[in-house]
Amino acid sequence: MSFPCNKIALGCLAALSLPLQAQTVQLDDQVITARGYESDSFDTPQAISIIKPQATDQGPVGDLLVGQPGLAVQSDGAWGKNPVVRGMKKESIVVMVDGIRVNSAQPQGALASFLGLGLLDRAEIIKGPNSVLYGSGAMGGVVNMLTPAPKFTQESQLGGRFGASASSVDKGYSGALILEGSNSQQGFVVGLAGSDVGDYKSPNGREDNTGYQATSALVKYQHKLAEDWVVRANLQRHDDEDVWYPGSARTGGQPGGAGIPLPLGKVTIHSPKQHRELYSLGLDAPLAGGNLSTDIYHQEVFRQIRANSQKLNRDYVRNDVTFKTTGLRSQWNGHLMDSHWLSVGVEGWKMTGNPARYMDNNPPAFNSNTRNDPFRDGEVTSMGLFLQDEFAIGETLFTAGLRFDQVMGDAKVKGAGPAAQTTGLKSTDNNVSWSLGAVQPLTTSLNVYANVGQAYRAADLRERFEDSARGDGYYHTGNPQLDPERSSSVELGLKARDGLMAYQLATFFTQVDDYIAGRVTGQNHPQNNLPIKKTENLDKVEIYGFEGNLEMPVSVLLVDAGFTWMRGTNKQDDEPLYQMPANELRLGVGQPAETGFSWHTGVRAVAKQDRIATQFTNGSENETSGFVTLDARLGYSFGSMAGLKTSQVNLQLNNLMDKKYHEHLTDGISGQELKAPGRGAVLAFSGSF
Repeated sequence: MSFPCNKIALGCLAALSLPLQAQTVQLDDQVITARGYESDSFDTPQAISIIKPQATDQGPVGDLLVGQPGLAVQSDGAWGKNPVVRGMKKESIVVMVDGIRVNSAQPQGALASFLGLGLLDRAEIIKGPNSVLYGSGAMGGVVNMLTPAPKFTQESQLGGRFGASASSVDKGYSGALILEGSNSQQGFVVGLAGSDVGDYKSPNGREDNTGYQATSALVKYQHKLAEDWVVRANLQRHDDEDVWYPGSARTGGQPGGAGIPLPLGKVTIHSPKQHRELYSLGLDAPLAGGNLSTDIYHQEVFRQIRANSQKLNRDYVRNDVTFKTTGLRSQWNGHLMDSHWLSVGVEGWKMTGNPARYMDNNPPAFNSNTRNDPFRDGEVTSMGLFLQDEFAIGETLFTAGLRFDQVMGDAKVKGAGPAAQTTGLKSTDNNVSWSLGAVQPLTTSLNVYANVGQAYRAADLRERFEDSARGDGYYHTGNPQLDPERSSSVELGLKARDGLMAYQLATFFTQVDDYIAGRVTGQNHPQNNLPIKKTENLDKVEIYGFEGNLEMPVSVLLVDAGFTWMRGTNKQDDEPLYQMPANELRLGVGQPAETGFSWHTGVRAVAKQDRIATQFTNGSENETSGFVTLDARLGYSFGSMAGLKTSQVNLQLNNLMDKKYHEHLTDGISGQELKAPGRGAVLAFSGSF
C-alpha cells in the first residue's frame, strides 16, 4: 500500500499548522447505542466513534464520516451520502435517529441525510455486528444520530443555542436554532434548521445538479409522572426540495446507458420533494429493581423519484413512494444477584411500501404515462427477543448477548405487465444472533478487548420484490426467496485514555455467508433490451482490516491522527469485493482554546484503489487514483457577551490545494464520476444563551 504525497502538501502542512478541527473519537464520552442505555465507551468491547458536528459543518450527516477510522461514504450526489462502516454499505448497517431505525428501500439517496446537521447533537457509530440489540441489518454496525435530549433541573431554566454559516464553494447558507427549557417536573427541546445550497464548484468548474434546499424541525418533551416515572414524546419533520443524484446520470447508447432510448439523451434521477416524519411516545418506569424503557413509534419516509431526460427537458419516469414503519421497542435493565447487569428486551416493527410509478415508454412521443410499478403492497415484518448479560470475573468485564428474530416478507405483486408475479412471494426467516465480548484492564488508563459474534440481515423490499428498469441502466430482478445474510466476526483492540491523551486500535475479520448483491448477468431483458442485474446470494465474502486513531498533547498543541487499512474478497468469484473503500491516513495538529484564538490543520492522504471487482460487475468498476487534501480552521471564542453565555466565530478552509479527486465509492460512469468540491471557505457564527 502506498499513499500519494508531495512536497507541496507537506510544506503547506508545516507552514500553516492549522487543520480542520476534525470530528474525533472521544473515548471518555458516555454512549447510549452500544448497550441500549448510557454507558462508558471505554468499557465497551467494540470500536466506537463519537462524532460531534462543528459550527462550520453544513453538508449532510454522511460528510461527518469522511476521514474517520473504519468509516467511509458512498455518494451519488451532494445530498445522497450513505455511511459505510468497515466496507459494509447502507443495507448492512442500521441508521437510526434518536434510537429509532430509519427504514426505506430506495437505490438513490441516503437515509442519514434525512436529518439537518443543525439539529444533530452527536452521531454514535458502533462498528461491527450489533444484531443482538438491533436485529436485521446491523452486521456492519449502527449509526445513531442523536438530537438534544430534554432534561430535568432543580431550578427552572430556559436557554438554547444557535448557529449560522455561509459557504463559498456552493454559495450555501445554513442556520439552526434550538430552545431548551426545564424544571424539576418537565423538560422540552424545540429546534429549527434550514439550508439553501447551490451547485458547488470543483476544480472542473461548477457541477450541475449538486444544490438542494432542506429544512428540519423537532419537538421533544418529557414529563415526570412520579419518582422514576417519565413519559416522553418526540416529533420530527425533515423536508428536502430539488435534490438531484448526478451519480445516476446515464446516456442512451453510451456506457451504462444500454436500454435508454437515444431520443432521451442524458437521463438523471432526482427528487423534487421528499420528507421524513417521526412520531414517538415513550415511558420510563421502575420495574423489579431495574428500569423499563418502552417506545412506540411511527415513521414515514416519502420520496418523489423522477427520471429526467435532458433532450426532452422533462421527466419521463415519475415514481411516488412512502415507506411507513410502525414499531415498538421495550428494554429492561437491572441487576441480577448483584453480580450481573441484565438487559432484556422485545422489538417489533412493520415496514410497508407501495410505489406508484408511471413511465413514458412510447417513442418517439414519450407521452404514454403508463403505470409500471416495481412491486405492489410490499411489507417486511420483524419480531425479536433479546438478552444481554454484563458481569465480571476478577478484573475482566464480560458482555454476552443472545437474540432470536423472525422476519417475514410478502407482496401482492412483483413487477408489472405480463411477466408480473403474484405467487411465491411470501417468505419467513428465523434468525439467531449472539455476541461475546471481554474487556481486560492492563492499567488504569489502558484496556484490551476482544469480541466474537454472529449477526444477520434479511433482504429488504427492493431486493425481494423489485422487477424494473432503474436509472443505472440495468433491469433489476428481485428474489423473494433470498436467504438472509449471516456474518461471523472477531475483533481485537486497545483503548487508552489519560488526561488529554487517548487512542484506539482495532483489528477485525468478518465473514459473510449468503451475501446479498446485484450481479450483472451478461443477459438482456427480452422486452427492453436492458442488461439484467439479478439480486442473489453470493457464496461467501470476507472483510478484514486494521484501524486506529490518536489524540495526544504535545506541549501546547494537540496532535490527532487516524488510519484505515482494509481488504474485501468475494470468495465465490475469487476477486476483490465490489466497492471497497480505499486505505487512508489522516494527520492533524492544532491548539484548542475555551476562549480566545484557536486553530487546527489537517492533511488526509487516500491510497489508490486498484483492487476492483471485474467478474461480478462485468467490468463496470474502475480503479480510483489516490489523492491528498489539506484543510484548515481558525476560530475565536468571545466567551460571554451581549447577553450570550458563549459565542464564537469560525473560518474553515477546505481543499486548500484545490485538488481534483473523487472518492472510490462515488457512483457514476467510469471517468465521469462527480468530482469532490474544490477550494472553498465556510464562515460561521454560533453561540448559546
